[in-house]
Amino acid sequence: MAYDHEEQEQLASIKAWWNQYGNLLTWLLIIVMAIYAGWSGWNYYQRKQSAQASLLYEELEKSIVAKDNVKTLRAATDLQTKFSKTSYAQMSALVAAKSAFDANDLKVATNQLSWAIDHGSDEEYKAIAKLRLSGLLLDAKSYDEALKLLETKFPAQFAGLVADRKGDIFVLQNKNDVARSSYALALEKIEKNSPIRQLIQMKLDALGSSPVKSVG
Repeated sequence: MAYDHEEQEQLASIKAWWNQYGNLLTWLLIIVMAIYAGWSGWNYYQRKQSAQASLLYEELEKSIVAKDNVKTLRAATDLQTKFSKTSYAQMSALVAAKSAFDANDLKVATNQLSWAIDHGSDEEYKAIAKLRLSGLLLDAKSYDEALKLLETKFPAQFAGLVADRKGDIFVLQNKNDVARSSYALALEKIEKNSPIRQLIQMKLDALGSSPVKSVG
């Protein structure tokens, strides 16, 4: 059936529009499809990385149960080398640090905690690593270095624990007035039902009463 005059005009308009914009539209579609393909490929890669890291982390957990510090460190190193962008890598550093500490290998413990701080993406894991490393520095009498670490950025929910650790350091530096302020701040920031509140209160009571100095 022949097209009537109106239909012919519509076809002519469509052809004219396509001649003007068709090439641009084609390229836009190609770009959108390429972006989608890249996004899908990246998600697949991420899922594959996470699955492989999970299997390796299971091996690390088995070595922890077996109290095999050598295998624990090897698995943690593999995770950090091959799957550094996954949360398993950061978790492995914390676990390996604890294993090394229990084995009295403070150098490895320090290195693992430092890796979690420097390379981790999860702020809570980084905060845990900072608190644990500050404890090692405290034991090593590196008080200024520990305090410097505690002055770095922490998630809000760690404010009480940070203040408590600062109080411990100030006590060892014989800065009892500042220590009182730190412990008082720790009690203020830590949740009311936290089991460590009693310990902090005991440390505060042991210092006795005195004018409180600001901890800055």
